Amino acid sequence: QDILDITSEDEGRAIRSVHAKSHGILSGTLDILPDLPPEYAQGIFARPGPHAALARISTNPGDLLHDSIGLPRGLALKVLDVDGARLPKSEDSRSQDFVMVNAPAFSAKDGADFLKNLKLLAKTTDRAEWAKRGLAAVLRGAETLVEAAGGESSLLQSMGGAANVHPLGETYYSMTPYRYGDHVAKFSAAPVSDTLTKLTGRIVDTSGRPDALREEVAAAMQEGDGVWE
Repeated sequence: QDILDITSEDEGRAIRSVHAKSHGILSGTLDILPDLPPEYAQGIFARPGPHAALARISTNPGDLLHDSIGLPRGLALKVLDVDGARLPKSEDSRSQDFVMVNAPAFSAKDGADFLKNLKLLAKTTDRAEWAKRGLAAVLRGAETLVEAAGGESSLLQSMGGAANVHPLGETYYSMTPYRYGDHVAKFSAAPVSDTLTKLTGRIVDTSGRPDALREEVAAAMQEGDGVWE
């Protein structure tokens, strides 16, 4: 709630408490292939065919920051015209959402750990952006040292120490496993077209470009097709 109150006052409008900044809204088609193995042919994937879909690229804070602050990337996929049984109070809906970030596991081990991290993010909301940009450079250096030792710190990354990679070259994951039909599954979206794979691991130059990621996403999508699996 603190994040929502602060950002709505700053921006003069309500924005999301997390993943507030969009770097691209993409429209396309989700093609469900025929003859999938039984483990995959569950839920929406049990019936082959195309679905209109929308994807949103984002980063995780609740405030709208300069893109020089390195942050985890998010991909939200909304699949349209989905038939099937619905959860209570969603009977009139015909879409299904998949929410993913560019890491294979969730940053918190349980609900209490997640709440602790969220409270820390709330305390940094609306703090001086120039300080955050300087801190991001320090945190990126610290994260590099941690990774060189064979580890990884989700907290350092979420606070601004993540590598400033191109969001369209990343592989995204659903974080947690779900009961999905007769199986338990995690979802991912991996880039496979040349337009995207050439961007994997590419560091974006954000110098003097507060919305560099949005500019880079737009430029890449004008070059060719983006295809994920």
